Amino acid sequence: MAIEVTRTYVGSIQNQRQVCDGLDLLGDAASKIWNVARWTADRIWDATGEVPDESSLKAYMKNQPCWKDLNAQSSQKVIEELSDAFQSWFDLRQNDLEANPPGYRKHGDKRPKSTVTFKADGFKHDPENNRVRLSKGSNLKETWADFILCEYQARPDVDLTEVNTVQNVRAVWNGDEWELHFVCKVELETNDSAGDGVAGIDLGIKNIATVAFPDEYVLYPGNSLKQDKHHFTRAEYDTEGENGPSEKSVWARRKLTERETHFYHVLTDTIITKCVERGVGTLAVSWPEDVRESDWGKIGNKKLHSWAFDRIYQYLAYKGETRGVEVLKENEWDTSKTCSRCGDDTRSNRVERGLYVCSSCELVANADCNGAENMRQKITPSPHGEDRSNGCVAQPSVHLFDRESGMFRTREQIVS
Repeated sequence: MAIEVTRTYVGSIQNQRQVCDGLDLLGDAASKIWNVARWTADRIWDATGEVPDESSLKAYMKNQPCWKDLNAQSSQKVIEELSDAFQSWFDLRQNDLEANPPGYRKHGDKRPKSTVTFKADGFKHDPENNRVRLSKGSNLKETWADFILCEYQARPDVDLTEVNTVQNVRAVWNGDEWELHFVCKVELETNDSAGDGVAGIDLGIKNIATVAFPDEYVLYPGNSLKQDKHHFTRAEYDTEGENGPSEKSVWARRKLTERETHFYHVLTDTIITKCVERGVGTLAVSWPEDVRESDWGKIGNKKLHSWAFDRIYQYLAYKGETRGVEVLKENEWDTSKTCSRCGDDTRSNRVERGLYVCSSCELVANADCNGAENMRQKITPSPHGEDRSNGCVAQPSVHLFDRESGMFRTREQIVS
């Protein structure tokens, strides 16, 4: 069976020297539209106490001179991004009143190069010759037929002639040069079920994922994510200026985002691959419903809002779909305090963050493994009472992210 999915492919621009000036103008124009719209929203906010919605901002901006620096759909996309940024800020403010609203795109008198998105009528794609024609706004055209013609090269394993539809093209400044991102609809063949086995995942902040396979428990700590966040956040704040983020600050944010994305992709690829190897056809993922609506204190709220549980689930779901692993979202209510062996739900069984000791059956377990096993048992017909030795649950395998290889490696356990 075939399914249609969305994929983003990156292409390096081969004629960089010929097109960089034109792309610089478009990137600067996108930043200018953002800044004018942000200034407008600020004035309306001061006057009415409300931020104008997306449609109101678009209606106002269409009468501004900078609007026609880009193709109309590209200008609209900038406003949509600003509205999304305000919505994210509103969500954060529910639990963190010190959260900052979206800022201006500038450093002194200089604007950074913003990403420019070209929708259906803003580009013409020639995949046979690896070319794409990008539209300019009427203000930047020297003639009515003026455009930017980019020659690109995708990865060797990517053939854009085979995709169903290129939905949009994004011109992205990566800190050194411009590159193209093609957002495509792709048809993929799906495999039959990987097997009859069932696994459960407990998602967390310290241990990003703990997986209960039928015969083993595996921890995937988030140490490298924490190190990256500390390093790049410090680099960002060390270079923050009075007039907004510096180029180094923007670079730090982008690098952190790239590393986080790579980590989550490798993590979910690894988990799905292990499911296939072990004949696991069903994977139950813990879903902390309404967790972000609770108040966990200043530090706790910041950790929760950076917790990418929904992102991990989405990655697992689409990767599993093509490899025969059904990924199910299951409420994690009481899984952290309930004994996976006997079902005792005494809250004091959770002795500390990483230790679970059942007062009824004396099971000693890693707390995250116990939670993951409870997730597995939400799906498997095996009732409480299934034999699970203390050694298996208390001493799981630990797989750490290896920066050199970009993959997860097993950490050898030391037995005294």
